[in-house]
Amino acid sequence: MSGRARLAVCAVAATMMAACALLPLVSPATWIIQAAFLLSVQAGVGAAARRVPLARTLTAAAQVLVTLMLLTLFFARGHAIVGVIPGPEALGHFGSLFVQGADDVGRYATPAPLSDGIRLMLLCGVLVIGLLVDTLTVSFRSAAPAGLPLLALYSVAAGLNGSGADWLWFLVAAGGYLMLLLAEGRDRLAQWGRVFGTAPRAPGDPAPDVAAPARTGRRIGAAALGLALFVPFLLPAMQGGLLGDAGTAGGADNGSGDTISAVNPLVSLRDSLNADEDRQVLSLRTTSTDISHLYLRIVSLDDFDGTTWKPSRRRITGVPHPFPAPAGLSPAVKRTPVRTSIEAADWYAQDWLPMPYPPSEVRIGGRWRYEPEGMTLVGDHGQTTRGATYDVSSLTVEPTAEQLADAPNPSAELVDAYTRVPPSLPPVVARTARQVTEGTRSHYDQAVALQDYFAVNGGFQYDTEVAVGRGPGAIATFLRKKQGFCIHYSFTMAAMARTLGIPARVAIGFAPGSPQPDGTVSVGLKDAHAWPELYFEGIGWTRFEPTPTRGDAPAYTQREAPGSSVPDPARPSRGASVEPSVSASASESCTAMRRKLEECGGPSAQVGAGSGGSGPRWWEPVLWTLGALAVVVVPLLPMLWRRRLRAVRLGAHARTDEGAAAHTLAVWQEVTDTAWDVGIPPDDSRTPRKAADRIVRLGQLDPAAASAAHRLADAVEQVLYAPRPRPVAGLAEDARQVIGGLTGAVGERTRLRARLAPRSCVRVLWAVSARWASLMERAAAARPVLRNPFGQRG
Repeated sequence: MSGRARLAVCAVAATMMAACALLPLVSPATWIIQAAFLLSVQAGVGAAARRVPLARTLTAAAQVLVTLMLLTLFFARGHAIVGVIPGPEALGHFGSLFVQGADDVGRYATPAPLSDGIRLMLLCGVLVIGLLVDTLTVSFRSAAPAGLPLLALYSVAAGLNGSGADWLWFLVAAGGYLMLLLAEGRDRLAQWGRVFGTAPRAPGDPAPDVAAPARTGRRIGAAALGLALFVPFLLPAMQGGLLGDAGTAGGADNGSGDTISAVNPLVSLRDSLNADEDRQVLSLRTTSTDISHLYLRIVSLDDFDGTTWKPSRRRITGVPHPFPAPAGLSPAVKRTPVRTSIEAADWYAQDWLPMPYPPSEVRIGGRWRYEPEGMTLVGDHGQTTRGATYDVSSLTVEPTAEQLADAPNPSAELVDAYTRVPPSLPPVVARTARQVTEGTRSHYDQAVALQDYFAVNGGFQYDTEVAVGRGPGAIATFLRKKQGFCIHYSFTMAAMARTLGIPARVAIGFAPGSPQPDGTVSVGLKDAHAWPELYFEGIGWTRFEPTPTRGDAPAYTQREAPGSSVPDPARPSRGASVEPSVSASASESCTAMRRKLEECGGPSAQVGAGSGGSGPRWWEPVLWTLGALAVVVVPLLPMLWRRRLRAVRLGAHARTDEGAAAHTLAVWQEVTDTAWDVGIPPDDSRTPRKAADRIVRLGQLDPAAASAAHRLADAVEQVLYAPRPRPVAGLAEDARQVIGGLTGAVGERTRLRARLAPRSCVRVLWAVSARWASLMERAAAARPVLRNPFGQRG
């Protein structure tokens, strides 16, 4: 293994050893495998570029380009051109993932779950450090400064990690750095040969201390490593979230100085819906006679920044007994007390406590805190639902359609807090909301019209394979494509309701479970759900169900009135009974329980047919066509370039002495390049005559082709050495004869490689590298030089 290759391998190993300090920050740690693969490819590209050779800047640029393409393949394949070429959409997706990662980093305690955003941030950080280490160590042959990026990587990890094993990761990172220094020292020593001997000494003189340089090096290394060990202790420790304050709900101060670590409830929702096995999460026993409305609410998301919904950071308190009355609920609204006993699975560890809404009282052991605005409980100091058993007293609120339609306006403060939409929200969201609710007379009618638009007559389809989407354009994309799952429907309906002035938020939790023979209700992973909650004064926060074929439409959204603009109670998107019905009625709508028993059919055919008009945008076929052409043309570019270059070199030339001389040299260059393509590398140290002898011998040319090669060599020597070179006719024909002899003497495989992947194409990279180096030299020469105003001597 060459010295550069050994340094490149050591640079990758040192970076990976320093990156191990990041392992305690997230769980699972499978990202480290991807990091090792990407770093190896990045180092391999650098090694290949240095063998060409390319300039240092072009080598680093090639590494960045290949790394970006691999990251695109891993994270933005569906948004890229041909799956690997990042375009504007892929770069926008990267930006959205970084935003998601920053949000997750600020929200989670260590170890945080490995979301796509956090994984991208980890990989990009390690790859940037790896590129710096590789460039400093291999390109600039200076391993000592490479310790600075390795120190930065370890220090950040140590400052964020609250465990007591920091010293272990320090030893691992320090070992990697020492290995890098030793590899560079060995490489430098190999370039000079054996260690120099000492000067002759007289008899009786003390022996020289040949170990002094080694001791000095060890002292310097010990000082640097000691600095690396103590720097993390000078950094402020991060509590609660990875980088965020833990003082609010979503990390909140409980009023007694303790802190809460929160969880992003959206991280695993789609994974739960797509799980291969529908594992039981919760087991319930309830006094409710109708479990179709027994939604278990985990947390409410009321902060909408245009890219996603998330919980606001609110103050939390101790758990009250009983809970305060729900906000906005008047005595005139019918309610039924319900008591539910809930048992969580031993493997289900959730920071927020699933409960029916609105809860009146909770009896549970452990460290829990109460968030009054959302009426939710959140675990304190690592408290989760794992194996928890608890009792919840709650209310089943049953408002009538008339009560909702006649609800007075809520307070200005509440409207201001829950109708905010960011300026980045696409105009199509508000425009669609106005179109859907045109002709309605109240906020209730508008809410029902929005629900019906998504669930019944808008042509939307339920699909859990669709990406959640990030960025301001995610809602607009969903409205155009009309495919998604509960997150898309709840987020979009809540955003549209806010544009109409209706206070709205999103709830995350579980849809009604499946009744069991023993009287319990089983709630599984696939019951994970999201739904919008809209506020009506006198009723409070009210659930709506816009997701087709999921959950159960509340009875108060289904009223029968002649000429009413609200939908008929027989909702086609809820499915129909297997048995054909004689007459349609409200009782024939598909409830959650009947869906669990698989008694419902699929979505209405009319709804599916209504999805027309959401076809591809005009530029998508153009991009796909260009991508297909690129796939076909790009591999053929070397062959096309060589064919064009050969035609130019062997073509016509100016009828002057200068033109004839340039033509002679171009023809000779074509012959040597063709020999290179078939496996005879050029040797610029030889004269043209010696080079021709070498091509004839190694290329096994026949006598005619050999004579043509020698005629070409004589013509080149005339141009290079004769005072007045005389033009020689027929050089192009001689070159074609030599080219034919070279390609005819090799096998079919070599001939095919010479045609499709000619080695001489590397001259393009050499030319670019030389041009770049020339530009850098000119730029350096153009810089002003400061002269000593007092003379040339110091």
